[in-house]
Parts: sequence; structure tokens; C-alpha cells
Amino acid sequence: MLTDLTDEQLLRQTLAGDEDAFTVLYHRRQGPIFRFALHMSGSAQIAEEVTQDVFMFLLQRGQGFDAERGALGAYLFGVARNYVRRALERNYPEMMLSSPVEDEAASLLVENDPSEGIARRQTSAALWKAVLSLPEHYREVVVLCDLQEQSYADAAAAMGCAIGTIRSRLHRAHDMLSKKLQHSAAVAPGMASVTARCTS
Repeated sequence: MLTDLTDEQLLRQTLAGDEDAFTVLYHRRQGPIFRFALHMSGSAQIAEEVTQDVFMFLLQRGQGFDAERGALGAYLFGVARNYVRRALERNYPEMMLSSPVEDEAASLLVENDPSEGIARRQTSAALWKAVLSLPEHYREVVVLCDLQEQSYADAAAAMGCAIGTIRSRLHRAHDMLSKKLQHSAAVAPGMASVTARCTS
């Protein structure tokens, strides 16, 4: 079955003209790419466009993927990263720091805990704004490592840097997020434990 194939095997079959292989690969990787673009840009419109662009790129230039340099998922995040930058520079700077739709705001949290109710939703909005306000190179590592749960190695491959750079940027980004979220946690009782999970 196609669903049993690895990303790399699906890509090989896609580039050989297998539309079904592309469909399986798209359904497998579309969600993470969309969420990455959404978390980086704050815009569902940008996220949709970037997702489309990434998979068009894969169809047209997927032969440039080198499995020895990292997993296909990391490669796709790297491509998405470039498209997000272009979109923001070209057309959508005013969309930065906009509020997400409620469902997407909730997806910023790494863990779901329904018992936290209102505090959880408040934390989602506060965390969304805090993440978007980070400088881009810090925002990228938070989105990749914390929100997309990528390994340091895959994040490094996506960003084209050393694993040590990922570690140091993530540590600094967590410090910055913790400071940004302290006020929110103080204003909304019960938020502190939720924000602690997102910045630990």
C-alpha cells in the first residue's frame, strides 16, 4: 500500500508520474506545512498559499531533494520557510501580529488539557501574540521544535544551520517567551502552569 511507503519513496514515485503517490504524500505533509506557515505568519491566507507553493515546488523541483542531508519533512519546512518570508515581504506585512481564528489559536498549545477551559484559551491568544512578536530566527525554532515537535537535527536541516545553533536559539527564545507571558499569567489566574509547559 502507498500509505506504508516512506516520504522519500513516495517522492520518488511522485517524480516518476504517480499521482496517487503524490496524493498520499500531500495528505501526510500538508497539515504540518500549513501549521508552520500559519504560526510563522499569523495569516491563514498566507498559510494556504505557502502550502500550495511548497507542493508545487516539490512537483517541479523535487529532484533536488537529497536524503543524505535530512528527512523530506525537514526539507519541506525549509522550502516553506522561504515562501513565508517572500509572502510577508511582498504582500502581507500588515497581517503580522493579527489574531488567529479561534481553532488555529488553540493549536498553538503543545498539550491539550480541557480542564483548563478559559485559561487555556487565554493562553492560546497570549502565546500566539508572544510567538509572533519574536524575532524571526527565534520564532522559527519555537515553531519547528515546540509547536511542530521537530527534532533538533530536523530543525537544523530545515534552517540550514548547526544543531548547536538551534539549541542556543531555542533557549534564548524560551527566555524571551517566558518574560512576554509573565504578565499574562499574572493577569489570568491559572495560566501560569500552561505557559510553563510551552516555555520549558
